[in-house]
This record gives sequence, structure tokens and C-alpha cells, in this order.
Amino acid sequence: MALSYRNWLYDVFPSFSGEDVRVTFLSHFLKELDRKLISVFKDNDIQRSQSLDPELKLAIRDSRIAIVVFSKNYAASSWCLDELLEIVKCKEEFGQIVIPVFYGLDPCHVRKQSGEFGIVFENTCQTKTDDEIQKWRRALTDVANILGFHSSNWDNEATMVEDIANDVLAKLNLTTTSNDFEGFVGIEGHIAKISLMLCLECKQVRMFGIWGPSGIGKTTIARALFSRISRHFQGSVFLDRAFVSKSMEIYSGGNVDNYNAKLHLQGKFLSEILRAKDIKISNLGVVGERLKHMKVLIFIDDLDDQVVLDALASKPHWFGCGSRIIVITKDKQFFRAHGIGLFYEVGLPSDKLALEMFSQSAFRQNSPPPGFTELASEVSKRSGNLPLALNVLGSHLRGRDKEDWIDMLPRLRKGLDGKIEKILRVGYDELSNKDDKAIFRLIACLFNGAEISYIKLLLADSNLGVTIGLKNLVDKSLIRIGCDTVEMHSMLQEMGREIVREQSIYEPGEREFLVDSTDILDVLNDNTGTKKVLGISFDMSEIEELHIHKRAFKRMPNLRFLRFYKKLGKQSKEARLHLQEGFDKFFPPKLKLLSWDDYPMRRMPSNFHAGYLVVLRMQHSKLEKLWQGVQPLTCLREMQLWGSKKLKEIPDLSLATNLETLYLNDCSSLVELPSSIKNLNKLWDLGMKGCEKLELLPTDINLKSLYRLDLGRCSRLKSFPDISSNISELYLNRTAIEEVPWWIQKFSRLKRLRMRECKKLKCISPNISKLKHLEMLDFSNCIATTEEEALVQQQSVLKYLIFPGGQVPLYFTYQATGSSLAIPLSLHQSSLSQQLLGFRACVVLDAESMSSELYVIDIKVCCRLSGKRSNLFDSADCRDAFFTPQMDSHLVIFDCCFPLNQDNVRLAELNNDKVVTEFHFTSISRCKITGVGVRFLRDCSLPENHHNDPNILAPNCGCPETEHSDEYGEFGVETKRSRKRKRITLRTAQETIDLPYLQIREEQRMSL
Repeated sequence: MALSYRNWLYDVFPSFSGEDVRVTFLSHFLKELDRKLISVFKDNDIQRSQSLDPELKLAIRDSRIAIVVFSKNYAASSWCLDELLEIVKCKEEFGQIVIPVFYGLDPCHVRKQSGEFGIVFENTCQTKTDDEIQKWRRALTDVANILGFHSSNWDNEATMVEDIANDVLAKLNLTTTSNDFEGFVGIEGHIAKISLMLCLECKQVRMFGIWGPSGIGKTTIARALFSRISRHFQGSVFLDRAFVSKSMEIYSGGNVDNYNAKLHLQGKFLSEILRAKDIKISNLGVVGERLKHMKVLIFIDDLDDQVVLDALASKPHWFGCGSRIIVITKDKQFFRAHGIGLFYEVGLPSDKLALEMFSQSAFRQNSPPPGFTELASEVSKRSGNLPLALNVLGSHLRGRDKEDWIDMLPRLRKGLDGKIEKILRVGYDELSNKDDKAIFRLIACLFNGAEISYIKLLLADSNLGVTIGLKNLVDKSLIRIGCDTVEMHSMLQEMGREIVREQSIYEPGEREFLVDSTDILDVLNDNTGTKKVLGISFDMSEIEELHIHKRAFKRMPNLRFLRFYKKLGKQSKEARLHLQEGFDKFFPPKLKLLSWDDYPMRRMPSNFHAGYLVVLRMQHSKLEKLWQGVQPLTCLREMQLWGSKKLKEIPDLSLATNLETLYLNDCSSLVELPSSIKNLNKLWDLGMKGCEKLELLPTDINLKSLYRLDLGRCSRLKSFPDISSNISELYLNRTAIEEVPWWIQKFSRLKRLRMRECKKLKCISPNISKLKHLEMLDFSNCIATTEEEALVQQQSVLKYLIFPGGQVPLYFTYQATGSSLAIPLSLHQSSLSQQLLGFRACVVLDAESMSSELYVIDIKVCCRLSGKRSNLFDSADCRDAFFTPQMDSHLVIFDCCFPLNQDNVRLAELNNDKVVTEFHFTSISRCKITGVGVRFLRDCSLPENHHNDPNILAPNCGCPETEHSDEYGEFGVETKRSRKRKRITLRTAQETIDLPYLQIREEQRMSL
């Protein structure tokens, strides 16, 4: 019989034997149906009895599809068999779809009531009448004859579950919905995530948001979602901006905030959702009166006016139980204003998905055809993975031959497609505050990728309200904030730069920002700049020669930001700069940012004024000296002179009292630091790596805020530095230092000390063991003699140590040659207090397996506890890097913790079983491990805030931070949070254990 139209309450009714499949197949199947937004009747609250419950009968009749899961004990339940009778009745009466699933069962045994299934069925029939038995037999035979799913046809259950769910989806005629959106690759992923958040089975009214920038695909996702779930509601409507505009046509100006306009809008809304014509309403409470008993689905797309949301969905109680109101917008502020706390942010697709999206648009297939892969990848990358751009560019190139693609690429590289720009421009035009627009243009031209703190510093006196401005731009989906860094999509950045270009198309010197290399060349060569210019960002890797007029900057007195840079990793010839004589007399007087790579002059311009300067970056410059005398540097926060190999002296910094970072790496001609650095009490980071001629540091100073000092490769430095007792990180690799002095103990905050390849190091004071915060020591490839055993025994927080050696020290209670170690233990029922199994490990690295270059330690630690009734596997990684030219064997010593979970195995049940703890150390790199040692730690507890997270290490467990890289990002002012930590990482935790017995064994061993 054909399926007749009914107002279905459920998509699926499952009939099953709970003891066979409820916690296995059924749980996975129901989860997959939920993920696909297929509504299922769930009988959790129904008490089973001898007769079929009326509620259950009603649920069967209200379900579009019945899925019967035949299993071994299905026929053991008369309840299940009565369900089957009702399902067959519905199939015959109104064409209900029935799908049989044979779970671990031969369909023939169900059809003929034979085999083990038949025996179970016969037992159930013993107390039944012949009439009942015959009805059951006919129903079993009837349903078993329907084409269904047999579990033996699948290699794994997950695939079977997905296939059955897809079949259900097809039978519900939902695949046509997917076809409407087949060009949008990844739509199912979005719908699956949103479905979990919507919780359609929940009875309460829920308001929900979908948020993201223009062109990200919000409307496409919303329409696909609407088509998928609208059948679950008594009334549904999808309202877009066109609906609002058309509804307001009769009102001049379309002011929705007008009372009569709201009444008219509500009337149109009710007409739409109730499928009635020209409903007239007299007051704003009518919507609530008409819909409060209806389960409705309302989508409001592209919302740009709070009044519209207030008029159409002011209160949740306006709508019936289970209603869903979904708001789609690019402005997150609407959610806050309306109290919508739950929303889905639409993110950019991955590179792989983006290429697939583009291929669908350009080639009508999932991947580029032969010969087009490289071209398609470039266009996809050019789009910044923005779905709108992928679709527009794909359709624009569709059907063209390869030569046309090659000819069109230069045009695509040059600027935005007009259709894309028009859509993206809406977000900018909707900014109501001119300051927000100014901040947007600043980011597009100068600060995309910059840290928030950096932007705030440079705009501190701009009166732009940077903090609230950035928040507004985030709300409008025009920027993102990630790791305290401002990120603007490449297409939005281009759009912002085009807005600036439109300020003066033919006279670039009349614009506020200059970023195009050709325009900058013309302005600087022809001296056509004006007082309107606020910033210049010049990529010198794009040019070979630059002529700068001697008065080029004279006509730009308001220039605040000047950047001459080369893109990292971009291969280019060194640009030849030609500066007219007298150039240095007209330098901008109010610069806040001066960043000039490869600066060609020996000194800064004679009229250079640094009173406004916040950031000074002159990397790889030809400078020998910056300026004469004392400059007013109270605004200066960062000075960076990396790679200025001819620089011989640093100017007087007496007035740079707010300077936080000073980077002088590879200033190979620098002999000394000025004594004026004693005034730098806010200096946090001092980098002087590679200052080969540096012999001495100022004495009798104590920088209060210094956190990090790097003097690596200062090959003439002989004395241990003593410029701050507050230092936490000290790097002295490849220096000529001969001694770690006795007064090292005054460095009470020291956490990390690296002295790799200090060939002249003769003595390390044992006082180093008195440092209570010391976490890491690295004396690799040194020949010093020291109290190594005392260092190894350091029981404070030291958790990483590397120094030359070929044998595991006696400190380690358990030792073995090779890379594995097994320890028999006896555990007592009282030993249940500790949450972690903590130990100190020693690994001997064989010299012959070392290379003569930078070598990476990459050690994986695996731990296994095994007893009669327990079996625990766990693993951790320890990674670090060190130099190994002509290196002897080395010891790497580190702390490690494994969290143990009480829920899996209760040690109290072991009854003093013998437990073997096995450790296996492997080096993922080619480094050979020739010996290992382990000593269990007395105290290794989880941090207070991480008790429920087995993947978080305790403070005293893990590897230290590695030395930070010399390479910073384009805007990278290194901060504490920007350093990457290399640490031991944990896999899975399964048990809890306490080891007092081990502690006794350790103490006895140490006394020998």
C-alpha cells in the first residue's frame, strides 16, 4: 500500500530486545540517527508489562518508519512480538515503512522460526493460545521476507550503522534536501555539530544563533538545516532580509521601530507561519497568544536590526514547548542583547575541503582534472578558503581551458572580484562608528597578525577607543582574536586596502596608508606625499631598486608608522636604495613605529627624534651607531637591532625607563653594553646571542624585571653574568665561561640554565643545588667536573638535566642496560592515596649514534602495570634539542608522571598481588639508548584545578621549555605566553596507585 500523508510525530520507531542490543548496536545506531537529525521514539520511561502499553501503540502508529532489530532473544519477549504485530498492522493499514535488521542472526531462522531463534520462540509460546502463536508466526515471516540488513555482511559495526542510517535518510526522502546543497561541500559536518547543540528532543523553547563573517556560508547552512528539521514542527518559517524589507514597503523609510510597523511585520509573520492570508493584529501580544501552544521552527536570516528580533521573537514563552528560534547574523552583539547564549560559529573550511569546494564549482567534481591541480590549488589559496570566493571564482573559471586560466591568474592576484567585494563590503559599511572603521583600516593596512598589546601600545594616544573597537570588529565578524593576536581574513584585508585606495585613486600621496609597492615607489621618488599619510608598509622583496627623494618625508609630517620589510621565506634580490643627499634632514618627527630591514646608512638621520617612538626595529642594518647623546625615549617599549653586524655601540638609554625588550642578537661588532642599562628596570627580555666581541657586562647593577637573558655564542665572554638576581631563564651556550660561581645561589628565581658546549667550563659550584625553582640544567658537550650526583638527587623542582656521561648514576634505584626495565612490586590495600605514578628517569644516549649537527632528543616513555587482575598501558613523550658536534655519550635525566584512574581497576581488590611495572624507552630519532634507570618520586600530585583531567601534568612533572627561536613572526614581540613549551605529554590514564613500599626500597638503597 502506498504511504499516505500523515502528521508524523517520529521518523523512526525501533523494536528490539534490550538485553541483546541496547548497550551495543542500538546505542550507536540511535546516536547516528540523532547526528543526522532523524527523530526517534525512545522508550526509556515506559514500564514493560505483559500487554502492549497504549503509549507504545500510539508511538508505533505515529512513526514513519519502523526498524525491527532481530536478535537471539528478540522472540523471548512477548512484548517484542506484540510490537511486531502492531508494526505489521500499521504497514498494512497506511503503508508504514518497515526495515528489518538481523543482528548476529540468520534471516532464515527468523523466517522459519528455526535454529536457536526458534527454540527461544517455542519457549515463549508455551503459555499462549494457538491464535496468538499463529499471528506471531505470520508477522515474523512477513517482516523477515522484507529486504533488510544482515550484520554478517559488514566487517565492522560502525559502517553498518552508518549504512542503515543513510538508508533511513533516503526513505524519508531527505536526500533531495542534500541535493539542493550538494555544491556546499562539508554541509553535513556543520549540520551534525548544530544538531547536537539544538537538542531537538528537549521540550523547552530554545533560542539559538549561527554566527560568522559574510561569505562564510551561514545562509546555505541555515537553509539546509531548515529543510532537514522543519518536518519535526507544527509550523515553520524561514525569514530573510527580503521578507522584512517587503513587509515594510508601505512604510516610508522602512523604520521597523515604528509601532504600526511592528504590528504590520507581526501580521505578515503570522500569515507566513500559519499559512493564512493577510492576518491583521491589534496589539504586539497577539503573536504569543496565537503561537504559545504550537511547536514552531523560526529562522531569522541575515539579521541586521535588533528591533526585528524583538518584534518577532521577543520572549521564549511566546512559543510552544519544543520550539526553536534560530537567528543567523554576522553581528554577535545581537545574541548578547537578546540573551541568546548558545550559538554556532561557522569557521573556514580546511585546505582540503576548500579545494573540494572550488573543484565542485569549477569542474563539477570533487577534485581538479589532470593538469589543473596546481592552478586550482593557487586559486583556492588565493580565496583564503572563503566559501563565497571559492564559489564565485570557480563559476567564473568553469569551462575555460588551461590557457585561459593562466591568462586570468594575474588579474585574480591583483584585486578582488567585484561580486565578492560587494558582499564583503556590507560588514564594513554597517559599522556605525567612524572610529571602528578607522581601526578596521589600520588592521587591514598595518596590523593584521599583530598582538593586541602591540596594537594598543601604538594607538594609545589615538583616541580611537581601541579596546571596544576591537571587540566591535570581532562581533561584526570582521576580525578574529586568536592567542591574543588579531587576525583578519585575507579577502577582508584586501577589501580594507581597496577602501583606502579609493580615498584617492590617482594620487596615492593623498591616502592615509600606503601599502602597494608601486604607489610607494612613486610617492617616495616623486615627493608627492601629504600630511594625510599616517602609515607606510613597504614590502621591499617586491622591488629591485628604490630612489628616495631627499624631501620625501618632509611633506608627510603626520607619518606615525613606517615599515620597510622583507617577507619571511621570500627569495628576492637585495633592493638597491638610492638616497638623495640631504635625506637625513627631513625625517618624520612623530614616528611611533620605525621598522626598517637592511637600513643602508651608518647612523640614524641627523634630525631623528625618538620622543614618540614605541617600537624601533632595524634588523640587518648597516648602522654603526644610532645617534649621539641622549634621546627622550620614555615611550620606547621595544628595541630590536638583530643582525646589525657593524653596530659598535648602543646609545645612552638612561631615559628608556619603559623599555621591555632589547634584542641585539648577531651584532657581531658590539663590544659592550652601556652602563645606562642600569636604568632599565622594566626590561624583561635581553637577547645578545652571537655578539662575538662582547667580553664584559656592566657590573653592580640588578635589573628588577629581567626574566630572560640570552648570551649564547658570545664566544669571548668569560665571566658568569651578574646583572639581575631576579632572572628566570639564562642561556650561556658556547661562551668562554670557566666557572658557575658560588654566588649562583642568589639567583633564587632561576628556572632554566643552558650551557651547551662551554668547552672552557671547569667548575660548577654545588650551590646550584640550592636553587629551589630550578627545573632544567643543560651542560651537554661540556667537560666540567661537578657534583653530578648531587644535581641528580636534587629533590626540589629540577625535572630536566643533561650532561656528559656513559653510566646511569647510583641514585637511580632500578637500572638496566638497553632500553627496557621491569620492576616487581608489592602493593598494599592502604596504598591508594596518590593520583599519579611519578618517577625520575635516566637515559644513556650512545655517542656513536649522534650526528655532528643539531640533534633532537625524541624519547617516548611507555609504562605498563600488570598483575593477576590489572593491566595498564600508558605512555609519554620527552622532547628537546641540543648540539652534538664530536659529542661523547650523554645522560638525559627527566621527571615523568602517569595519572592513574581508580575507576578502571580497584587496587584494593588485588589483595597484595605481585605487580610488575615495566618501562620501555624508545628514541623516535636515530639516537641509540644504551642504558636506563628509574627512581620513584615520593610526592607527585595533580594540580588543584586539574583533578578531573588525566591529561594535565602536575607542576613537578614534565620537561622544561626549550630555548625560544631566533625567528619571530612579522609582528612577533615575544611574550611569556608566546613561548612554546616542550613537555612530557600523556596518553591514557587508567588506574590510581600509591607506592610507600617503593619509597622504603629507595631509602634502603641510598643508605648502602
